[in-house]
Amino acid sequence: MLNLLRKDFIALKSSLWMILMYLAVFSIAFIPSHDMSIYLVGIYTAFASISLATMIDIKNHNHHFLVTLPISRKHIVQAKYIAAIVLMLFAVLASYGLHWLVNLLVPELNKPNFALQDILIQLVILLVLVSIYMPLFYALSKKGAGVINAIFLISLIVLGRFMTYFIQMMSEGSMVGDQLLFIIPIVILLMFIASYYLTIKLFTRKDL
Repeated sequence: MLNLLRKDFIALKSSLWMILMYLAVFSIAFIPSHDMSIYLVGIYTAFASISLATMIDIKNHNHHFLVTLPISRKHIVQAKYIAAIVLMLFAVLASYGLHWLVNLLVPELNKPNFALQDILIQLVILLVLVSIYMPLFYALSKKGAGVINAIFLISLIVLGRFMTYFIQMMSEGSMVGDQLLFIIPIVILLMFIASYYLTIKLFTRKDL
């Protein structure tokens, strides 16, 4: 398992500049003009990084090689889900740190104060995206990976307004918001676990 994770991050090492570029581009695009930029920068950077990691697998034919080794497909999928979680945490925490720095150095932007709840909301949204993305990626793999990535990234942009509304609802202290804050993370965690087992099943049946 550790070696599979090392493989993912060694493969990403040469493309680290792209992840930093995603962070810079989304920061420049959203921080000066959007009150909820901490969410948009974190979520967009995280998902773009996860998409990059999967496309590297396709480009290097990693899955075709890994299935020839004495490694179970379950562990291959498990490593990819863990790598996705690590990339999520990196992007979300980087966004939080960057916004903290902006608040400190450029107070005239009047960015709102952020709290731990803002990090958790981003992670909840990313868990949903990964729960949908991973089964599709492992089901279609090389034939449809590029299309899936394009559709997801376009959808994130198109549905940005809905996502903003959802974030506002989650952030409010209303009774409905409090109930959702309790129920939604549990439902999404179950969805993430179900996605993991579905992906294992799809990848196990796939002929590579």
